[in-house]
Amino acid sequence: MTLYAYRYDFPDFGQISISADDDALTYISLSGQIFPKVKEKETPLILRAAEQLAEYFSGSRKSFSLPLNPCGTVFQKKVWQSLQDIPYGEMRSYKDIALAIGNPKACRAVGMANNRNPLAIIIPCHRVIGANGKLVGYAGGIALKQKLLMLEHQATPSSFSPF
Repeated sequence: MTLYAYRYDFPDFGQISISADDDALTYISLSGQIFPKVKEKETPLILRAAEQLAEYFSGSRKSFSLPLNPCGTVFQKKVWQSLQDIPYGEMRSYKDIALAIGNPKACRAVGMANNRNPLAIIIPCHRVIGANGKLVGYAGGIALKQKLLMLEHQATPSSFSPF
């Protein structure tokens, strides 16, 4: 199976590369990195993902409608599915996610699954915060996590906010 990737510059959010196979998105690099042995090509699916990301960054898109195929363990995929259930503009703690997947003692494992999320932003791991309400860990850095949460918070103000 051939993997494709293409790099885009998003004003205010930096360079992001989007990877896909013939059927689904497989990886998003918040640093714009394209891995060796991946064919650099803008496919229709990758372009559609870039368009949806641009709409999200502009505040006009609240959810993504793209085929996803993240590579991970059964546990990680369960966590990532749960992350997709967090509504736009809302946040959950690692404990909330552990409870949602039926494993209340798995807070640290949930954190590790978040850390391994291959489809950042589209699978919204940025919506997961510490139990104390603090912003913790994000592959793109805390500043990007805060920027993403602020974008969503401004579009849908809520009473639960770390700002």
